[in-house]
Amino acid sequence: MQAHRRALVAASAYSVITGQKVAGLYDFAAGEHLRVAAECRGKQVQGADGDRSSAFGGNLPDIYDAADKAFVSLEVEGDKARGYDHGSAGHYEARVTDRLIQLYDHVQQAWFSFEPQIA
Repeated sequence: MQAHRRALVAASAYSVITGQKVAGLYDFAAGEHLRVAAECRGKQVQGADGDRSSAFGGNLPDIYDAADKAFVSLEVEGDKARGYDHGSAGHYEARVTDRLIQLYDHVQQAWFSFEPQIA
């Protein structure tokens, strides 16, 4: 999974699970703040990736990344999310706490952490 898609998934998962709007993310692996925002209303996710000047969103479980023209699925159960990135043909899983998103990328076989900035 590409780094920007991990961020898109992390922001979306946080918004869906907590019901809060995400105004940005801190990517611990990259050591930088990302301009990725997301919000969820019912089953509808919408977001923007300011670093790529692109939008993403859709009706769960499908989220469309307009820049890459690729879908990623997002299924939520409690404080966990999982899905499939059609762009990289790989699965992921995520855990959400009050101030942290931990995402395991099965393609990279590694954990990635993000801190959300709440809107």
